[in-house]
Amino acid sequence: MSFTAADHGYMAQALRLAQRGLNTTSPNPRVGCVLVYADRVIGEGWHEKAGGPHAERVALENARAGAESSKLIAGATAYVTLEPCSHFGRTAPCAEALMAAGIQRVVAAMPDPNPLVAGKGLARLAAAGIQVECGLLETEASELNIGFVSRMTRGRPWLRLKVAASLDGRTALGNGVSQWITGPDARRDGHVWRARSCAVLTGIGTVRDDNPRLTVRELATTRQPLKVVIDSRLETPIDAAVLAGGNVLIVAAVEDIGRAAALRAAGAEVIALPDPSQKVNLPSLLQELGRRGINEVLVEAGSRLNGSLMREKCVDELLIYQAPTLMGDSGRGMFDLGELTRMNDITRLAIIERRMVGIDLLTRARWRGQAS
Repeated sequence: MSFTAADHGYMAQALRLAQRGLNTTSPNPRVGCVLVYADRVIGEGWHEKAGGPHAERVALENARAGAESSKLIAGATAYVTLEPCSHFGRTAPCAEALMAAGIQRVVAAMPDPNPLVAGKGLARLAAAGIQVECGLLETEASELNIGFVSRMTRGRPWLRLKVAASLDGRTALGNGVSQWITGPDARRDGHVWRARSCAVLTGIGTVRDDNPRLTVRELATTRQPLKVVIDSRLETPIDAAVLAGGNVLIVAAVEDIGRAAALRAAGAEVIALPDPSQKVNLPSLLQELGRRGINEVLVEAGSRLNGSLMREKCVDELLIYQAPTLMGDSGRGMFDLGELTRMNDITRLAIIERRMVGIDLLTRARWRGQAS
């Protein structure tokens, strides 16, 4: 399918609009829409939050608000970053709204991975005589909604594992002291990743050692992520900072009625997901988070939980902030992966981004074959 330079420009504009919902649309996808008539933008919009109007409806209302542009809707082209929905959810189908408005052409960046849509929206538009095209800037659109796509296709969220380390790969001194390895710019950037995530996950070791809050504080946000604590034996202190304000899920491997009741009284939700070794079943936890509508998870934990997540193949992406410091061999490592004795067993990654964040270096990596 051939798209013009103008098509690319309008879809890029729609993607920039979708980006505005980066931190707010969960569990819905981030979507932008641009309406064009005769090389003129007559309306635009983006989905802001679940329960609110979808991008196509916002763009239509934006166009209708103008005395001149309202006359041009019939016959316009809609550039939308995700296939228009065809089912009734919290709002009416966007495909129907575009048809009723008289849109003549719809260009979608990608099909909707939601089984409730999955091509039905585009088919409905085509059946109504609308020219339908799909696949323009699909990679960029899929990347923007990587967590939503993961949840719809795998039943589990996209999991990013964040590590702050020295240049020699140490995350803490031998005595556990770790604040602060990286500089303020890197810590602020970490909050940017928290803000877009639906959940922030840590382990009981980090709760005991660092007493983190796991909230977004370095930028304005209207939504705080769910705080998830892996705590096999329900050892989270009742006065732990992570419990403040509620919105916390503690995942155990034991059924301890007394401890669970105390944590629930402190504002936590407690569930048990044991594996055969009486540890938390990490793949089952990701499936549970997927059922709860969690699209993206950010892990901020220690080497043991990091290693367990890696071994259980739960990690999709690494965010490694490296400070220009050396901490020595006695410091704690990034991943407890056990001893490897064959080069064939090492983890091979593809670096997808490297950039300076203040004085620190951020490396983003994914498994080879997974990088986009």
